[in-house]
Amino acid sequence: MLIIPAIDIHQGKCVRLSQGKLEQETIYSTDPVFLAKIWCAKGAERIHVVDLDGAFCGVVQNWELLENIRKNVDCIIQFGGGVRNMKTIQKLIKLGIDRVICSTLIVYNPKTVIKAVEKYDEKIMASVDINNGKIALAGWKEITNVTGDEIIKKLESMNIKEMVVTDITKDGMLQGPNIELIKQISEITQIKIIASGGITTINDIYKFKQLEKNGVIGVIIGKALYNETIKFEDAMKIGKL
Repeated sequence: MLIIPAIDIHQGKCVRLSQGKLEQETIYSTDPVFLAKIWCAKGAERIHVVDLDGAFCGVVQNWELLENIRKNVDCIIQFGGGVRNMKTIQKLIKLGIDRVICSTLIVYNPKTVIKAVEKYDEKIMASVDINNGKIALAGWKEITNVTGDEIIKKLESMNIKEMVVTDITKDGMLQGPNIELIKQISEITQIKIIASGGITTINDIYKFKQLEKNGVIGVIIGKALYNETIKFEDAMKIGKL
């Protein structure tokens, strides 16, 4: 199982939010490139990079930082935040981003996502961000009437291979993840799942490891790594079991 460190970028810094709220921001580093190098040096096969500025305004903002991260690490980079058109997807792929994460685009311009999957296949991922059963978009500012089940059916029709699933109410709270939600979703789809939101202790990772047989291929960990409630080396040992 993949242990994927999160690097969320806001105004050039690595930050973590609580439930996606900017007013509940904690700054962990002024050098996201250095952090990416650390995680990859520690053995991360993949890192999760989010342009929060891009997610909130709808256009990728931190191109230079992203390019520097790509130049300085060899591991897989999955990136999201402000991916709203084919031109952006093409630019990210050309930059060397291994997985481009779509979310808002899936709801508002599904034809673009279908074309992107046809062209780039597994390089196109989805982000399924759920707030009390409903899909959230645009940096989680917009809560839709679309349910998780509905969006997953749409993703299957698009031939999406992987998706990040986040319970927003758990994200950044260090109070544990919504394992039942991930389990329920894993039972209704063949799309591979990367679990996100609220992972706090080693025990949480053990529980997700039990869902590997259901198609849960990885977990994204943010605040727990930066606050050291989980040591990356310990998480990696569980991932390799």
